[in-house]
Amino acid sequence: MAEPAYPKRTIKIFSLLLILTAALFYWVWGVSYNGWNLFSAENLGVYAIFVVLLGFGILGYLLTRFKR
Repeated sequence: MAEPAYPKRTIKIFSLLLILTAALFYWVWGVSYNGWNLFSAENLGVYAIFVVLLGFGILGYLLTRFKR
């Protein structure tokens, strides 16, 4: 069997960093602009960035857990 391009541990760490980055991004945005509601029209860009970071982080983590 061929050796994977990236070890599982590296992908898992990167995925957890994406999740952490999403949480920190949301927290810093909320503190800086006092905008905790992601669903308001003014915060649509923040919501998009948060969802992409969190989604890729969760997807990468799940793929490393269930991949053989």
